Amino acid sequence: MKLGIFSLALAVRSAVCANTLTVNTPTGSYTGLIDPKFPNTRQFRSVAFAEPPVTSRRWLPPVPLANSIAHHFSYNFPASCPQFVSSVPTLWNQFLAKGNLIYNGDQSHTSGLVGEATSEDCLYLAVWTPANATVNSNLPVLFFMTGGGFQTGGVFIEWQLPASWVERTQEHIVVTINYRLNIFGFPNARGLTDQNLGILDQRMALEWVRDNIASFGGDASKIVQWGQSAGSQSTDIHAYAFHQDPIARGYFMQSGDALDAAVVDQAQTNFSFVARHSGCDFPFDPAAELDCMRPVPFALIENFIGQYGDNGTQPALTFSPVVDEKIVFSDPVARAAAGMLSKSPAIISNCANEEASLYPYPVNNLTEGPYEPAVLALDLSSWVCPTATTTRLRNALGIPVFRYQNAATFPNLNPLRWLGAYHASDLPTVFGTYGLLTDLGKTTSFEVVVSEAMQDHILAFVKDPEKGPQKIGWPAFNASSQDGGTLIRFGADGKVVQLVDGLEVDGPCEGIGKYNQFP
Repeated sequence: MKLGIFSLALAVRSAVCANTLTVNTPTGSYTGLIDPKFPNTRQFRSVAFAEPPVTSRRWLPPVPLANSIAHHFSYNFPASCPQFVSSVPTLWNQFLAKGNLIYNGDQSHTSGLVGEATSEDCLYLAVWTPANATVNSNLPVLFFMTGGGFQTGGVFIEWQLPASWVERTQEHIVVTINYRLNIFGFPNARGLTDQNLGILDQRMALEWVRDNIASFGGDASKIVQWGQSAGSQSTDIHAYAFHQDPIARGYFMQSGDALDAAVVDQAQTNFSFVARHSGCDFPFDPAAELDCMRPVPFALIENFIGQYGDNGTQPALTFSPVVDEKIVFSDPVARAAAGMLSKSPAIISNCANEEASLYPYPVNNLTEGPYEPAVLALDLSSWVCPTATTTRLRNALGIPVFRYQNAATFPNLNPLRWLGAYHASDLPTVFGTYGLLTDLGKTTSFEVVVSEAMQDHILAFVKDPEKGPQKIGWPAFNASSQDGGTLIRFGADGKVVQLVDGLEVDGPCEGIGKYNQFP
């Protein structure tokens, strides 16, 4: 008979001194747990970092928590921020979803893990530390921001739970966060001054970690900001927006950058369209429109937007980062040239076949897959070439950049062989969560070795973002060198790690995309 999460925590606490599982911060004290599957890792699964953005705070910037002596049992994962998980068949929800989607309250998949559904009261983070970490441990910290196209995502995604990585190394702390999404995080409403609320949530979480991570055994001067996909784009957005006070001493940009962050709805009609269909029709009064929308149940808003999209109704509704020249900029290349980019070193990575899982679902062609030349063209224009450009921008400023390409394919990650190393396929490899996927195939010994090698390379950067990678044979990327720089490739041709000339990857980018006019 399985123990409930509360009983499990109590059982563990009887075997471990209570004070090792309770951490005090100015905003409250938190008692975590140790899962018997990871006996050397503390988990604090739900820690608030801002006031709940509800009622009158809906669509306003996050508000710091007041000091408090309240005690919290941090056993369950927090509710995810409001989002709509589509029921329209896609590669993701038909073949690739296990462990990689928010399940909106369905806990049957969790094998003992407990999370919540979605809620506007969602500004929480989770912390994983070695069990013996103390205030004097001064461990480096990885601060992770989930992907999901700024539409979905959150702490409680099983692919993205780092317990096994922390358990294996005992040398770092991992923090993962929620932030507001879609219309709640990026409303682009006429009556607002701040539109990029999700990015501001991320920043407030980072500030909370800076101010409080020492209590968990971390070093506030050793934070590496990390994101995947939309989280990676967010990471680069932070490098521009907060270049004078980055907090992070390094960045890990896993499949994404800030070069193409731009709003589609410049007339701000999308929010008003949703408001009108929510009974808030105030075409000439933006303040009244917002006041009317704030009490509307968030589920009604999400369901309207989600079902509108699932029905294929046109024009499409888009809620994503907005160019405001404060947080998101219209010309990041010019800002980089002017030196307005954080000088912190960066890992910049891609998968070898990013677009295969993002191209329109080939429902009638699952054996052969989508039209390969089109996928390759988008791989270059949307992924490889922006990575090449953002590398060059940093090279020009003397910022160390370390590049990797994930080229690994494994039976339990590849239900369709033509997917190759598709977008997000390196998430379970980095987190060490590949064991979730055994229904598609068995975990191979090569998969384990590749995962550990990837983790070790990243950890070398986390420990020392400038010199750490070079100490283990991972050179900084120099795009102006004769070979176009050197990157490492994981998992190709039966090799765990190999060095690759940058021209082999970036060479086709001459003239591709608005930022890729290379000399």
